[in-house]
Amino acid sequence: MGDQAVCALNNIDLHIASGEYVSIMGPSGSGKSTLLNIIGLLDKPNSGRYELDEKLVTNLSETEQAKIRREKIGFVFQSFHLVPRLTAAENIELPLILGGVPPEQRQIRVNEALQAFELKQRALHRPAELSGGQRQRVAIARATIMQPSVILADEPTGNLDHQIGAEVMSLLEDLHHRGTTLIVVTHDRELGGRAHRQIAMRDGKILIDHSDDTG
Repeated sequence: MGDQAVCALNNIDLHIASGEYVSIMGPSGSGKSTLLNIIGLLDKPNSGRYELDEKLVTNLSETEQAKIRREKIGFVFQSFHLVPRLTAAENIELPLILGGVPPEQRQIRVNEALQAFELKQRALHRPAELSGGQRQRVAIARATIMQPSVILADEPTGNLDHQIGAEVMSLLEDLHHRGTTLIVVTHDRELGGRAHRQIAMRDGKILIDHSDDTG
């Protein structure tokens, strides 16, 4: 920032096992979203190493990293990031198109996703014609359509009221119960407390890493 160097993450040492449900909490500027972006291969660290599925991915090319993101990682954001001109069905289908899935298979998988996320009646509606909860369900359906092994959710209920937010978290937690690794970034302690493992950050460092053995 100008002449001042800001260390977003400082000496982070973190291991997340397959199938875990982890929340990363902390105030604004604590480094939690930067950490999530590095885990999701959206940002590159200045130093250090990151392994995904026991493979070093830090130094891969942008094309190689994009392939891993497409195949292994699903993203759910606070602001949904849906394509405004596409319908709900088309937004969900987009990763399948980018992944080279044949049209016949795409149609089957999109229909299954619309049914699973109770969006069948909203398939032809564009994002502006959907409620916040419906848009987030479209975003989750899109994030999971490629059957990723990891879901990264950055403040997934930030733009939703409490009841709809709870429904969205139930959808994400159901994916976790089926074996998907779920990592949620939030500043909400109640939301973060739902995870079986809670990580608290401040000033780019991990202060607390607590696991609930009963979860």
